[in-house]
Amino acid sequence: MSKMVYSGVKAASSDFTAGEMIFESILEDGVFRFDCSANERQAAYPSLSFINSNNREVPIMSNKFPLYTPSFECIAGQQIVKIELPIGTSFYGTGEVSGQLERTGKRVFTWNTDAWGYGPGTTSLYQSHPWVLAVLPNGEALGILADTTRRCEIDLRIQNRIQFIASRSYPVITFGPFPSPTAVLISLSHAIGTVFMPPKWSLGYHQCRWSYDSEERVLEIARKFREKGIPCDVIWMDIDYMDGFRCFTFDKERFPDPKSLVKDLRHMGFKAIWMLDPGIKYEEDYFVYDSGCKHDVWIEKADGTYFVGDVWPGPCVFPDFTWSKVRAWWADLVKDFISNGVDGIWNDMNEPAIFKAVTKTMPESNVHKGDNELGGCQGHAHYHNVYGLLMARSTYEGMELADKRKRPFVLTRAGFIGSQRYAATWTGDNLSNWEHLHMSISMVLQLGLSGQPLAGPDIGGFAGNATPKLFGRWMGFGALFPFCRGHSEAGTFNHEPWSFGEECEEVCRLALRRRYRLIPHIYTLFYMAHTRSTPVATPAFFADPKDLNLRTLESCFLLGPLLVYASTVPDLGSDKLQLLLPKGIWLSFDFDDSHPDLPALYLQGGSIIPLGPPLQHVGESNPLDDLMLIVALDEHGKAEGILFEDDGDGYGFKKGEYLLTHYVAELKSSVVTVRISKTEGLWKRPNRRVHVQLLIGEGAMLDMWGMDGEVLQIEMPSEIEISKLISSSKEHRRLHLESVKLIPHVEDVSGHKGGELSGTPIELENGYWSLKIVPWIGGRIISMVHLPSERQWLHSRVEIDGYEEYSGTEYRSAGCSEQYNVIQRDLEHAGEEESVVLEGDIGGGLIIQRQITIPKDNPKVFQIESCLLAHNVGAGSGGFSRLVCLRVHPTFSLLHPTESFVEFTSIDGSRQEVWPDSGEKLYEGDLRPNGEWMLIDKCSGLGLINRFNVDDVYKCIIHWGTGTVNLELWSEDRPVSKQSPLKIVHEYEVREIIP
Repeated sequence: MSKMVYSGVKAASSDFTAGEMIFESILEDGVFRFDCSANERQAAYPSLSFINSNNREVPIMSNKFPLYTPSFECIAGQQIVKIELPIGTSFYGTGEVSGQLERTGKRVFTWNTDAWGYGPGTTSLYQSHPWVLAVLPNGEALGILADTTRRCEIDLRIQNRIQFIASRSYPVITFGPFPSPTAVLISLSHAIGTVFMPPKWSLGYHQCRWSYDSEERVLEIARKFREKGIPCDVIWMDIDYMDGFRCFTFDKERFPDPKSLVKDLRHMGFKAIWMLDPGIKYEEDYFVYDSGCKHDVWIEKADGTYFVGDVWPGPCVFPDFTWSKVRAWWADLVKDFISNGVDGIWNDMNEPAIFKAVTKTMPESNVHKGDNELGGCQGHAHYHNVYGLLMARSTYEGMELADKRKRPFVLTRAGFIGSQRYAATWTGDNLSNWEHLHMSISMVLQLGLSGQPLAGPDIGGFAGNATPKLFGRWMGFGALFPFCRGHSEAGTFNHEPWSFGEECEEVCRLALRRRYRLIPHIYTLFYMAHTRSTPVATPAFFADPKDLNLRTLESCFLLGPLLVYASTVPDLGSDKLQLLLPKGIWLSFDFDDSHPDLPALYLQGGSIIPLGPPLQHVGESNPLDDLMLIVALDEHGKAEGILFEDDGDGYGFKKGEYLLTHYVAELKSSVVTVRISKTEGLWKRPNRRVHVQLLIGEGAMLDMWGMDGEVLQIEMPSEIEISKLISSSKEHRRLHLESVKLIPHVEDVSGHKGGELSGTPIELENGYWSLKIVPWIGGRIISMVHLPSERQWLHSRVEIDGYEEYSGTEYRSAGCSEQYNVIQRDLEHAGEEESVVLEGDIGGGLIIQRQITIPKDNPKVFQIESCLLAHNVGAGSGGFSRLVCLRVHPTFSLLHPTESFVEFTSIDGSRQEVWPDSGEKLYEGDLRPNGEWMLIDKCSGLGLINRFNVDDVYKCIIHWGTGTVNLELWSEDRPVSKQSPLKIVHEYEVREIIP
């Protein structure tokens, strides 16, 4: 497109304009495109979210008009869009986001970010979905898409208002209002496409680790699953299978014969998935690099030279997936790679993540030579958020080239709205703790509500060591997520289902047997999602969108009509839950496997779901296997359900090679008749038995066996007999629960380690600050959230970074990792003073004492008073310690690294403005800040002030890291005694910055 240049600057006036947006109907009735003006409509870039960009550009004839019209402001190159909705509207979607399910009060930024160990307040994760699903008070729903690939702020902090802020010009697309949230998601899929049809094996359990580092270890894991009778379909190979992290290679010592390895895995019923990253080692005579140079595929800097950034192999170049010839080049590499026996591909690090860069990614000035239909030649700022989508697309197309008889399976970390057409996803590098266990449900649901149904977390947590209770509980309900994979980080303890004792192992076995029983139902849901656009996993309120009480439930989810109700509280099992169910009939059932660490299951009245046997892997299934139908009648005595069957792979289903069966049940004259009402497809019905289980309440059921296709009739017992059956079922369940072996808490497990990373932090909170402190490793602050702005200034892993203090000038000297004891704790109600005093023994008779306080007379700040004390120094030293220095080392997170800087006035009166490209800066003497310095985020308009006593601080250091900055305060360097401790008293406050 000749009018587009790589810089992304559009020909539009920078003068302030405002008003209501203009609209036209597109795609189908009820879908509207809004633009700021006719000129802005012409200036907008092509859509990369729509499966067919022309559908956004071509108006249709319609008699409908929008009920809600957005307003806009355009100023300084930014387009601000606001849409006001009725009081009582609830917000969902916004893609891959952490934190609460209902999004009112939240703000996120769509900027794909390598967000290891994110928290509930992290505002940019690995994927971007500039999309909000608004559920109106009457249960109707409206979808709003800001159709821009640029960084976009989605601000839901004001009730009933949605605000988007991004570079102009972009259209806003609204879907509805329609009668239900499901109707909105169906309409959205008509724009962005449906999820790819997954191969059936990919709906089994996946076992992964960073890394199973040899062929021998991979086979050992596979054999163990079969020996222990724990279902599993897939083993994953992380980056260490490669030769020096070079993509499309294999380590000759540890993975010398991948074809033989895959042959052995397939013999045991396993598939193998292998990782491919976008970073290609910058090295001559490496065939991928040489080929890329020959075909001119690498992303370039503004000066026309290759961009080189550090990732796992060291210096790397990166394919420009915005260019069709590059996608074809990559697809050919993938096609050849598949010949090694590769069953699926895992695209990681494709935000793209870059090491040793403050922004965690490549410069926005890098140049992409994009196809005209994608937007043409543009800077990286334009294509950053779709880089992962385009890589996944190219990988998917390469797998299609390799074998058209098989469906590709691609997992991508980074993505954009529309990625579901090519890849599944997972929720990134989560943590092994209860907070992340709880969040995983909402995160999977939000992705589904944003068009990506094939999603799941790293079950058990990626970073840190799970405890038996945590792992078992997470597997309990994680086994019923659409995508089901366990994964863990290098350096942690083993996280396979058998790694946490026999009690946890049994819970995992039961949970995965449940999943495999339900695969016929789950596979049917995905067929319907692929062909009919219906969702797979949804929040409970989808069963009754008018019920406001259901809209914030975060511990349950629906798989079609199946309600999965979990406990995410350590000391509360599912058997003790006080449940809030949607209105209507919901009947509980299980497989005689009830356990406090497994979720409760309920089937909605009016539903039939198909089940199969609890196989060890999907490949064991046979069309002649017994079919089970679970039936729950509604208040009218009726029920219906469907079952989709095909080869489980390939595309024969598109040619009619499948069987879609519609089952119905109806109660008449005390007889329930179960029959087939309709079939679709060319397949003949297998000659198999069918086992009907009619739920009657409290887990009780009536059984009937017959042949599939026959009309089956179940005679209903009398009310007295039904009452007896229900009482007997309740008693059986009670006795069963009394007999199960409970997963012990970590302190009860002999020899188990890892609880230190999954302990519960101390929380200090008032109306302004929320702090999380871990006494057991360095007494560090791992989370620091300013509540009015929802800004998380500090977020770290448990064992490193965050707010640390050292006792010497050396990085991570004594004090940063020792156990601290809580010697005083005053946690009052909100608005009162909250404080905690910690003390850590750092050896040599020295202790660090730290008091963290949120004062009630000034709750906008929190204070830290730290002392390095001589507690028990030997007499031979004259009562003085070794040479020490109290070094305050906080690591702050940068939400917008290129727009963040540190500002202060020095003691000598000079003003300092320190930006990330300045590297590390040291300030001593009169160049020290005169009692305060401020970390400013221009984009969010906020500044974090750090005030301190200048007399305590002898040196200040600013160090910019990868998406972080350290603002260090150093005391003088000297011995201490009981009478002469080292002390630093300082405080933090957030201030709104007026541009």
